[in-house]
Amino acid sequence: MKILVCIKQVPSSNKVEVDPVTGVLKRDGVESKMNPYDLYALETALRLKEEKGGDVTVLSMGPPQAQAVIKEAFAMGADRGVLLSDRRFGGADVLATSYTLSQGIGSAGDFDLILCGKQTTDGDTAQVGSEISEWLGIPSVSNVIRFEKVDDDSVTVEMDLPNNIERSKVSFPCLISVDKDIFMPRLPSYTKKKATEDRAVVMLSLDNMKDKDDGHYGLFGSPTQVQRIFPPESDVHQEVWNGDDLGSRLYDKLNELKFI
Repeated sequence: MKILVCIKQVPSSNKVEVDPVTGVLKRDGVESKMNPYDLYALETALRLKEEKGGDVTVLSMGPPQAQAVIKEAFAMGADRGVLLSDRRFGGADVLATSYTLSQGIGSAGDFDLILCGKQTTDGDTAQVGSEISEWLGIPSVSNVIRFEKVDDDSVTVEMDLPNNIERSKVSFPCLISVDKDIFMPRLPSYTKKKATEDRAVVMLSLDNMKDKDDGHYGLFGSPTQVQRIFPPESDVHQEVWNGDDLGSRLYDKLNELKFI
């Protein structure tokens, strides 16, 4: 089985500066990590590989420093890594991001199964996986919490929907977006890290895509533009009250703040 996992490098802190002109996050020099939901997708891929055989490729889009999360995936057991890195990809919205990833997947090879995390912690749209499948013309299922059965030509999964658990059988090739309850991700292996430290990451730019029209990528290919984005305000003010009649004092305070 040939499996591809989409992973992303995200800021490890919410204290990230925003470009006042483009409205996108300034990622250069910011401490980063692998998107937590992608760890669940990668763990799923590695378990399927252990059960059914095959290989696991991870694919990411970002600046050159995003190779760090691909190296982390190698230390967990991934076989191959591809990074889509080009300034012309920068500033992409969900549509342009999913299109770029679909083009990158097409350039990386043919895959039976594509796995994505449910969402990312920086964008939180939970739409990219489904849109990738639309660009590729393959079926997709989201909110997957269990792989019930894996056959030679299909997979049967369970989805956690708002009011019930639904089971679906999907033929290969397909895209599955997994939720955090599916598996506990393994830790990177020091032995694998040392064994793969010289393994090359395949770097692809716009020039390697089948569609080389830069109007379909990045800010130019994004029909939606960010009007305003800002980090959450941090309010650390606190009061500690001691003594009697705290209930009346709390009531007066809430009344003063117009909460009641």
